[in-house]
Amino acid sequence: MKNRNTLQRRLVLETVRRMRNHPTAEEIYLAIAAENPLISKATVYRNLKLLSEQGESLRIPIPDGADRFDFHVAPHYHIKCRVCSQVFDVDMPYQGNLCDQVTDAQGFQIESHQILFIGVCPDCQKKEKEQTKGRISIKEKLAEKKAVIEQRDKAERILPEKE
Repeated sequence: MKNRNTLQRRLVLETVRRMRNHPTAEEIYLAIAAENPLISKATVYRNLKLLSEQGESLRIPIPDGADRFDFHVAPHYHIKCRVCSQVFDVDMPYQGNLCDQVTDAQGFQIESHQILFIGVCPDCQKKEKEQTKGRISIKEKLAEKKAVIEQRDKAERILPEKE
């Protein structure tokens, strides 16, 4: 059975291309439904699956999270912020020969690879820095307490006890 290029499929693809932020299927659905309330969630999900199978969009599997979709279909890597869960492209050359470097594939015939780096994005780093500004870390508190104890012990050794 031949897949038709339906209006809904074009709408889904155009939305992925327009969003450009590695959206989830739910985010794509909400963006489309805001302008086209008659489209169903199942239609969006079905078309996302088909578009990624046809190579017109890239599905990015996210461990412990919703898959993301990318308009940029050439092989490349991604990084996910562990704080806000946003996904970004990584600016590094694709390692096409990486599959050939696997020494024990456990009997698998390796066909491709996807790498997802995990880190903290600049916005979340800034927020964390602002939230901790003025706060003393546990490590700093322990160091202060240790310094006070050392000063007290030193003072007790220098000054004789009064009777």
